[in-house]
Amino acid sequence: MGAKINTAGKGKRKHSAFAEINVTPFVDVMLILLIVFMVTAPLMTAGIPVDLPQSKAQSLNEDDNAPIEVSLTPEGLFIGESEVSEDRLLPLLGAMTDGKEDRRIYLRADKGLNYGDVMRVLGAINAGGFNKVALISVGQ
Repeated sequence: MGAKINTAGKGKRKHSAFAEINVTPFVDVMLILLIVFMVTAPLMTAGIPVDLPQSKAQSLNEDDNAPIEVSLTPEGLFIGESEVSEDRLLPLLGAMTDGKEDRRIYLRADKGLNYGDVMRVLGAINAGGFNKVALISVGQ
């Protein structure tokens, strides 16, 4: 009939190398890391805790240039996470914007602060030539 019997090397079997990698565990780990980073990334956006007031305003569209965040808390005035004095605010903003007065500046102020304190800082920023100043609040 048509059967072929190999008698040479009886008892020895040839094993070929298994050249495939099982990527399923790697994909599982990557998906878990993706979920972890997606959950933790929004929690890392604000460095200075500010108790923001509620507002019905729409959220702002992001420009190509990242905005500069100025925070006003009962503890002091901050640019990003660095505390600054009010007399150093305008020189630092000027240095950070490289003279570009159209750069957006976000002002975050604690809702427990005096209205006059917030307006004094806002007026100082505006008097420095910065016209794109936005007040940040918590949306509903």
